[in-house]
Amino acid sequence: MPRLLTLLFCLLPALAVAEPAQLRIQGSNTIGAVLGPALVRGLLQAQGASAIDSQPGAVANETVIHARDHNGQPLRIDIAAHGSSTGFAALARGEADLAAASRPISDAETQQLQALGDLRGAGSEQVIGLDGVAVIVHPDNPLAHLTTAQLAQVFSGQISRWEQLGVAGGAIHLYARDDRSGTFDTFKALVLDPQRDRLAVQAQRFESADALAERVKADPHAIGFSGLATVHGAKVLAVADGDAPALPPSNALVASEDYPLSRRLFFYLPSNATPQARALSEFAQSPAGQAIVAQQGFVAQQIKALPVPAQADMPARYRTLVQEANRLTVNFRFQEGSASLDNKALRDVQRVGAYLRQAGKLQGKAVLVGFGDPKETPGRAALLSRLRAMAVRRELARQGVEFKEVSGMGDELPVADNDLEQGRLRNRRVEVWVY
Repeated sequence: MPRLLTLLFCLLPALAVAEPAQLRIQGSNTIGAVLGPALVRGLLQAQGASAIDSQPGAVANETVIHARDHNGQPLRIDIAAHGSSTGFAALARGEADLAAASRPISDAETQQLQALGDLRGAGSEQVIGLDGVAVIVHPDNPLAHLTTAQLAQVFSGQISRWEQLGVAGGAIHLYARDDRSGTFDTFKALVLDPQRDRLAVQAQRFESADALAERVKADPHAIGFSGLATVHGAKVLAVADGDAPALPPSNALVASEDYPLSRRLFFYLPSNATPQARALSEFAQSPAGQAIVAQQGFVAQQIKALPVPAQADMPARYRTLVQEANRLTVNFRFQEGSASLDNKALRDVQRVGAYLRQAGKLQGKAVLVGFGDPKETPGRAALLSRLRAMAVRRELARQGVEFKEVSGMGDELPVADNDLEQGRLRNRRVEVWVY
């Protein structure tokens, strides 16, 4: 009997941690590989938890985090990072409390999950950070930039040799994420779909972004795509969309979503989300959470004011603004087919208001500049772009902001291809400048 009691006492810790998980996260590998666990640990620390320990799960790309709450009770958080689509499927099965996604929820997924509430609503769709899909090649590759049209030709196999792109190298080796990946969905939506192309069958596919980047870095013939946090020493190319200039995925250009392959990182919560799921979402949006986003190699949503280099082709009034003011690292964008701000913009209103208040620039120190896409009626693009800026002004007025000027520049200075609807949507934006 004493030996049996001793054995039972030894098993008690294991029995405690075998309790059901208090939080189950499934979805994006981009988020779940490193960022998700880091945010969970940050939340637990903020809640006063102790003995926080992360261990690999029973399956690759899964993590189990154990801890004890402030009352000493055991906690367990399960994270499965097998691709964005798997997160929405897990929500549908009741096997996840929160879906992590590196692309927006689709119409079909929204319909499938309507019993969980409006997952596109501001309370459910949470943008936790930004990322750029980086086009990567071997470090010795001399190529500097490609257009989105060229990328489509490369990854569909229409361009199969590096000589067709003006550099030596022979056959091109393609590396891509798998079909469950939000990174692949984003690349497909932004690069392949607009050209009505499909990924070449010879492309090597990867569930893990880290594994893909390591293979590209080791292969002189390689080209692939990955999130910014998983470049791992490969060379990153600048990308141009249509007639817009080629832009690198710098933090500032991803933060403003001007970089053509910028994307948002999401948490999706049911309307009846568990307290711990809601707590993690709110923590991710907080300054402490956004600091973790940046630490993990992604682009945080904290507002900064940065100078912009003047360019010869800038309109005169815009060049004057560039010379006299700094631009905030945010663009306000709108719901598709609507003059209403999208969910990220609604949060950005609060962030910009807080930044201007802290900087002492609430009264007459800021300028809003609206942009849009071309219209057949003369002057309509300029009018609509100014109306978008006025919509942002109304929201920021509630934060106590009084602007020095609100203007619209129509279809000038596009950041995307106006021949495509997704490009026109990206060009409909409002910038904020501060003196």
